[in-house]
Amino acid sequence: MSANTFSYWERTAFIDNADIIIIGSGIVGLSAALHLKQQQPALKVLVLERGFLPTGASTKNAGFACFGTVSEQVAYLKDAPEEEVARLVNYKWRGLQRLRENLGDANIEYYQHGGYELFMDGETALADERIEQIPYINNLLKNAIGKTDIYSVANAKIAAFGFKGVSRMIYNPFEGQLHTGKMMRALLNKVYHLGVLVLNGCEIQQIENEEAHISLRTSQGRFKAGKVILATNAFANQLFPELKVVPGRGQVLVTKPIPDLKLKGTYHFDEGYYYFRNIDNRVLFGGGRNIDFNSEETWEFGHTEEVKAKLTHYLKEMILPDQSFEIDYWWSGIMGFGDDISPIVKEVEPNIFCAVRCNGMGVAMGSLVGEEVAKLAL
Repeated sequence: MSANTFSYWERTAFIDNADIIIIGSGIVGLSAALHLKQQQPALKVLVLERGFLPTGASTKNAGFACFGTVSEQVAYLKDAPEEEVARLVNYKWRGLQRLRENLGDANIEYYQHGGYELFMDGETALADERIEQIPYINNLLKNAIGKTDIYSVANAKIAAFGFKGVSRMIYNPFEGQLHTGKMMRALLNKVYHLGVLVLNGCEIQQIENEEAHISLRTSQGRFKAGKVILATNAFANQLFPELKVVPGRGQVLVTKPIPDLKLKGTYHFDEGYYYFRNIDNRVLFGGGRNIDFNSEETWEFGHTEEVKAKLTHYLKEMILPDQSFEIDYWWSGIMGFGDDISPIVKEVEPNIFCAVRCNGMGVAMGSLVGEEVAKLAL
């Protein structure tokens, strides 16, 4: 659509005179908008979103609070120093508390039922190694969240959940779950109330840093603003190829309601590459990105038969053995990853800022990442 097709009313009420334009209406983008308006209520903030709903992962993730398992902490420690791993846990913990504070537990259906890391029958040596590391990890992280006894052995609960082929289990009482669709609706309602305008179906084609303003060429015409915040996470490279963000697709299924479902909480196995939980008496189950990393490094939504077969196998043989169930539907989300465990929050060009690469932990850290980039822009 050409810019001159807008009416005077459309231009003056929707298009012109934004102080800050935010690209992306996911949790990071809307959290940035929220903080901007809370700090400077008169600021004119416009959010542009290319999808009908937020494109990426904000409404397509599995709804985990993303505290992390023992195996995930050990994996981080292989690539980062202790203080950096502890700082990340603290960042996620504070981010989750900010999310709950901003929106309210009831509005996002937040429940802290705890999380479990599962180890299969053939992984007893690995499980014992992880169990031996619990005191060290607990000591490392106790100051990060101000809690003790973060991880503990929970083998006695395996039978009650009805799992088959699971030999060991580690419990974390601080893991939580929420309804990410309701989370995003609550966040949208909050920014609407503060006067933020969100326009959907508007894809950014080019960002031009002009002398007096930033110009955005979009599928709906040209927009101008004094400053721009890029909050497109996995899709950041499409506009700024120099940003080191690799897309990672997560494939997810949900079953039809299951009578007397025994699951309650969040569950991970295989170093967090597989994850499942209860929701409305259903099982939500996703993962398998590690089957073929190259295939899942994509901006394309969709599924592969290999991942679908593996998820279905685990669901039938391990999670719901000897139970009848039906898969209701499948979906996928695109996350943003990188070599560094921290997100990228910086000024990429004069008056153009980015807040991307949440490494699959956007629910936990997204609120603080949004705040951080908003402060940088202000």
